[in-house]
Amino acid sequence: MKSRVIIFTLILFVATGSLLLNGCRKTRLETTVIPFSVPAGFPQPVYDFQANPLTEEGFRLGRKLFFDGRLSVDKVHSCGSCHQPVAAFTTFEHDRSHGVNNSHTLRNAPGLFNLAWYPAFNQDGSAAKPEDVYRAHITSPVEMGETVGNVLAKIGNDETYKPLFRAAFGDEKITEDRLYKALNQFVLSLVSANSKYDRMRKGEAVFNPQENAGYTLFRAKCAACHAEPLFTDFSYRNTGFEADPFLNDYGRMRVSGSRTDSLKFRVPSLRNAEFTSYYTHDGRINTFRTVIQHYRFSVNGSPTLDPLLTNGIQLTDTEEDALVAFIRTLSDSAFLNNPRFRE
Repeated sequence: MKSRVIIFTLILFVATGSLLLNGCRKTRLETTVIPFSVPAGFPQPVYDFQANPLTEEGFRLGRKLFFDGRLSVDKVHSCGSCHQPVAAFTTFEHDRSHGVNNSHTLRNAPGLFNLAWYPAFNQDGSAAKPEDVYRAHITSPVEMGETVGNVLAKIGNDETYKPLFRAAFGDEKITEDRLYKALNQFVLSLVSANSKYDRMRKGEAVFNPQENAGYTLFRAKCAACHAEPLFTDFSYRNTGFEADPFLNDYGRMRVSGSRTDSLKFRVPSLRNAEFTSYYTHDGRINTFRTVIQHYRFSVNGSPTLDPLLTNGIQLTDTEEDALVAFIRTLSDSAFLNNPRFRE
C-alpha cells in the first residue's frame, strides 16, 4: 500500500512539473528584436533602449496607437493628426496644430525624428522624458482633451488591441506604462539620416558648387547653434523674435521662472527643414528662406537676445541662395516615404 502511495505521488509530481513547464513555455515572451542602429557619424543616443528594447511587436503596437484617434476625447485627434509623416511628422502647412473643440495648440508642432538623442522635450524643455509629453498631449484641453484612464478603457474594449499587447508584452494587460513604452518604440524608431548631406559625408554623393558654398557658410555662421550631425545643440536661445501679443509665450521662462530665460526656445534641428513649414516656435514664418532673412534684417534686440545675433547674420543675396541650397541637402525623402512609418 505504501509503495502505491509513493508511486502515485511521484506520478503526480512529474505530471505537475510537466504542466508547469508547459505553462511557462506558453507564456514565454517571444519577440522579434530590432537592433537600434546608430547612423555613421552620430553620437550614442541618450535614450536607454535596454530599459525598453525595440521589438517588431512593440513597434507595430506603438504605430497603431500613434495613429489612433481614440487617444483623444472626440476620437478624431491622434498623435498623427499633428505629426504627419508627409511633413516629417509636423503639421502639414499649418502654423499651429488643431486640437479638440476647434482649438489651437500654443506652438508649432516640431518634427518627430532623431528623438533618441534628445536630452529633454518640448520647445521649452519642460518634459524630461517622452512619457511626460504623451501624458500632457492626451490631457491638454486644447490638444486631445482626454484622461489617461478613459484612453486605457477605450483601448481595452477593442478586441484588436489584446493580441497586440500580448505579442509585445506577454499578456493582454493594458496599462499606462505599456501605452507609453509602445509609443516610444515607434516614435524613437523615427530616425532621419539619409539625406544628400549624409550620403556626402559617407562619400556616396557630391555637393554641387552652390551647395558646397552654402556648407562653408553654414559652418562659419550657423553651426555654433545648429551643430552637426543632428543640426541642433539642444540649447535654448532668444533668436530675436518678439512675443506674439495674443499667445504671450515666453518660452523657457515658463519652465524656469527666470527672466533671463525670456523668449528662449530650443534650437530646432534643420534636418528636413524643406518639409516642415511653418517655422519658429509659433509658426509665424512659412518658408525657411524667410527665416534666414529674419536673421539678416529683422533680429529684434532685447536683454536676453543671444549674443551671437547682436548684429544679426551678415549675408549677401548670393550667400543666402547658397545657404538655402545647403539646407535643402538636409532633406531626407527616404524618411518621409518609409512605409513602416505610415498609418
